[in-house]
Amino acid sequence: MPDDVNPTEHMQLTTSERDLDSLAGQLAEWLRQRVGADDPPVIGNLQRPLAGGLSSASVLFDAHWTSGGEPGEGAFVARMIPEEGAFPVFEKYDLALQYRVITEIAAATDVPVPRLRWLETDSTACGAPFFVMDRVQGRIPGDNPPYVFAGWLYDATPAERAELTRNTLDILARIHALPDPARRFPELDGPGSALRRHLDADRAWYKWALADDGYEIPLIERAFDWLDRNFPDDPGPEVLSWGDARPGNIIYDGFTPIAVLDWEMAALGPRELDLAWMIFLHRFFQDIATGFDFPGLPDFLRRDEVVAHYEKVSGHTVRDLDFYLTYSALRHAIVMARIKRRMIHMGEDTAPAERDDYIMHRATLEAMLDGTYGWD
Repeated sequence: MPDDVNPTEHMQLTTSERDLDSLAGQLAEWLRQRVGADDPPVIGNLQRPLAGGLSSASVLFDAHWTSGGEPGEGAFVARMIPEEGAFPVFEKYDLALQYRVITEIAAATDVPVPRLRWLETDSTACGAPFFVMDRVQGRIPGDNPPYVFAGWLYDATPAERAELTRNTLDILARIHALPDPARRFPELDGPGSALRRHLDADRAWYKWALADDGYEIPLIERAFDWLDRNFPDDPGPEVLSWGDARPGNIIYDGFTPIAVLDWEMAALGPRELDLAWMIFLHRFFQDIATGFDFPGLPDFLRRDEVVAHYEKVSGHTVRDLDFYLTYSALRHAIVMARIKRRMIHMGEDTAPAERDDYIMHRATLEAMLDGTYGWD
């Protein structure tokens, strides 16, 4: 990729302002109590991940200690809620629920997840609640720059990308096979259909993130109206929805998933929520590539091939996919508009002339609402 082309220049932003030296001292004292160390553990290699999400903040660190004269050590990841003043993407961050979702997935399925260590719900120790899990060594398709421009997935053969697609969809089907999700997570359950609750929650999120501050986005309002008019008559079976279902939230060994990450958007809902999100998020990146006259990865996560393999491994017939793809584009529009607002707030960007240009994929969402978006 030429050095003067930066396809993600409007996606880069400040995600954390925590001072790492101060955090190292706080983690050392907190961990000393957790493991019963003789002295504060030695915290090393404390760093923010090179590739990370745009909501919760993560830090990587190593720790060494002795407890009763016996040595202990580990390589860890701490997942933290945004600090005050960080202009977060989401209104609420339920780390305890995320921790329990990962715990249930590990106990009741063979879906690979990182080993959980500790949950800290008090903000006293490090300024915010957090949980700690073992670090998993592997590789993740990049978001910045997106994997459609460069990196190990871009350099892979079409057959290898097809292998990764199949393996990833196998994992998704196994997540959806978690038994009795409503019983396991009653706080995610409620009256009426899970899909209707999901849509209502996203409408409330949009109001909090944008509309209540006077930042109504006409295209987002139009998309909500479209979804109301086209709401499925029978959304089908309800499962645990991973939420942010995409290869960028999986650690791979070669082309095999070895750790599924980022459960903060977990909910109950139809399987198509995750399936459509995975298809759409790739198309979001692919459309960026073609917009810069780059080929991207047109062979990867193709709609018809994704549906065919998921149906094969899950035994579920995918329904109403156009609705869920449009819903995915709307949900991502709220994310991107909120991120745009945060970048402006942080002095990293300027306000666009039109409100709809707060949405990076404005043209895609407009075409989907008009029924003119081409998937082939």
